Amino acid sequence: MMIKLWYLLLLFFLLIFGKAQDITKRKVPDSLSEQRSPTTNISEVIIQSAPRSIKLNDGNTVMAVSGNRDFKTSSNLLEVLRKTPGVTVDQEDGIFIGGRISPAIFIDGKPIVMSVQELQAYLRSLSPEMVESLEVNANPSSKYDAEFKGIIDIKLKKNTNLGWKGNYNGNVYINKFNYRENALTLSYNIPKAVFTMQAGYNEGISNYRYKALQRLANTNVMRTNTKQKENVGVYNVLIGADFRLNDKNRLGINVRGNFRDNDRLRSGSLYTTDKSETQLIFHTTSENPSDYVQNNYGITTDYSFQNKGLTISFLGNYLAVKNKQKDDFINRDQPTSDLLSYWKSDLVNRIDIYTAQIDASQKIGNADIEMGIKYSYSDTSNNIRYDTLSTGAQFVFDPGRSNVFSYKEKIGAGYLAYRQKFWKLQINTGLRLENTNSISNAITADSIVVRNYLEWLPSFSASYTFNKSNEFSLSYSRKMTRPIFSQLNPFRFYFSPLNYWIGNPYLQPSFTSQIRATYRYKNWITSLSIGKEKEVMIRYPIYNPETNVLEYLGANLPYRNFAALETSFPVKITKWWNITTQITGYYNYEFRPYLEDVFALDIYNYEIRVNQVFTLPQGYTINLFTNYESKTGNSLYIIKPRYSIDLSIQKSWLDNKLNTKLGYNNLFDSNDQSLEFRHKQIMDNRFTHWWDSSRLFFSLSYNFGSSKYQTKEIQKTEEENRTR
Repeated sequence: MMIKLWYLLLLFFLLIFGKAQDITKRKVPDSLSEQRSPTTNISEVIIQSAPRSIKLNDGNTVMAVSGNRDFKTSSNLLEVLRKTPGVTVDQEDGIFIGGRISPAIFIDGKPIVMSVQELQAYLRSLSPEMVESLEVNANPSSKYDAEFKGIIDIKLKKNTNLGWKGNYNGNVYINKFNYRENALTLSYNIPKAVFTMQAGYNEGISNYRYKALQRLANTNVMRTNTKQKENVGVYNVLIGADFRLNDKNRLGINVRGNFRDNDRLRSGSLYTTDKSETQLIFHTTSENPSDYVQNNYGITTDYSFQNKGLTISFLGNYLAVKNKQKDDFINRDQPTSDLLSYWKSDLVNRIDIYTAQIDASQKIGNADIEMGIKYSYSDTSNNIRYDTLSTGAQFVFDPGRSNVFSYKEKIGAGYLAYRQKFWKLQINTGLRLENTNSISNAITADSIVVRNYLEWLPSFSASYTFNKSNEFSLSYSRKMTRPIFSQLNPFRFYFSPLNYWIGNPYLQPSFTSQIRATYRYKNWITSLSIGKEKEVMIRYPIYNPETNVLEYLGANLPYRNFAALETSFPVKITKWWNITTQITGYYNYEFRPYLEDVFALDIYNYEIRVNQVFTLPQGYTINLFTNYESKTGNSLYIIKPRYSIDLSIQKSWLDNKLNTKLGYNNLFDSNDQSLEFRHKQIMDNRFTHWWDSSRLFFSLSYNFGSSKYQTKEIQKTEEENRTR
């Protein structure tokens, strides 16, 4: 009923928007600041062209954040990204562009090297008021790393006043349990330097549930029910300094640490009956308590020189990540409570990443020549020991499950790019060369895989500005994705005693060629992406009918074709009611050899997001955000449709120094993910993932400080902004 009502509301909004297009065309200022807009009365409803909050930059979507009414009620930057056109955020805070690309995150044009958990904590520490804009690059050029198939560049607001300034941002999320986030940012400006410090502490409890129904080869029916409760504590600190040595030279450095301590309890049951589901075959329960600790340390330094159109910059990064995890796996017969099996694991994982790059650009008239080199080195080691309880009530070493694995990778890269503007047309072309040298050593299995390969990665783009209201861009790029450590490690990662996934040290890198066209008319942006990916890295299920074990193995598919058509447009219904609608259609075709067959299906699906903002008297803002995903999947699985509705309210106090927000995310707890295996003759399996995303939240942000005098801001070139 709710879905039907939602479709009617959406149809109503689209009809209104269709009428709104009959408004007389007017010039729109080319600025991200709010401007007064012309109005036309239509049947008692006032339709206005929405304030300019979005534009294109070389085909990339640039969205204003601070002061944007669409994001006023968002508690942090992850919530902002959920509402950003072309970007999606899943239930585990994974970020995607175009529904499939995991983008690199840049801060002020500079890539940040963080672990996944550290990055998510950092994005949660940023309130919308701290961010100037977001730039979404869905088809990066050759001057960016081959693995960067998408980039989200976050431009932070700059404090240009002398003196010190601070911000506190706190969020509380409440359902059955609660989770708290606290972040403090301080900055101190003097004429020749800026000093910053960020500190945060997050802690609370999160929940996850997994349910599965599988009809086994012997016609029995097995039901899996797993619940997970995780107590999380995260501390982080960052200290940085940016020195303006003179008008030509800048130097920046920052050091940071992130420390995580998780206590997790995963409990589950396997309930198996005959095919009529009337006779019990067996019923087992499992407990998996876990203690996980992660410590991250990082340092970044950057330098830039600028003189008479010449810019030279250096960027260096070091990241050290150490993971420790201890698990117990206890399995019992539920009717008798007899112990069936008991094993322990002790994991130590260490990751070290070093990167250094030098970029140079020279402006010659209307043209720019850019070049750069980069070197990166990563060293990852993994040692996990399993001990199994023997019949003598002693834990003994289990060589079948234990694993020692190391992976070392060296990447050398260089690029050359040329950019020139001809009146209203801008052309960009580039070529990147990357050499990869890697060694994976499965010490336990006595298997060493050595690779050394060289790849050429071209790119081209052209953009044409017809006028301030019309822009068009076309781009092409070829990208490469290397398998990550967890995909290569031939170790069993258990979900339950009969369900695990395992890495493959022989995985090959994948290659993606993509063409993207984007058109902007005022605030309406439409884009079309088409492409082909070869050697696609996936995990596919293998079911053993004798043991009933279901394992997920890493493999390369020959290829897949994909396409996405996206459009987003804002409509101002009245002075106090604004609507932004995003509609995306996806196409996916996988050529998937599986067991003794080949499966190749055309998969079509779509996603609709509608963000409604109500600006009320006394400075209150109400936001209603709705997201609907149609049925989708791949060659093996069907993913059922789902939707979510978020409701929130915002109010500023104390001359906008204090900002408060109250809301409820996933109002009807309707965003779980349900999958079903397509080919019942191979395996009859269906399962559901549920996350505790349905929760009440309260957010508070407070700005303070004694900045008084504005310092002179030196104009930067585009290249300097990118590298800093």
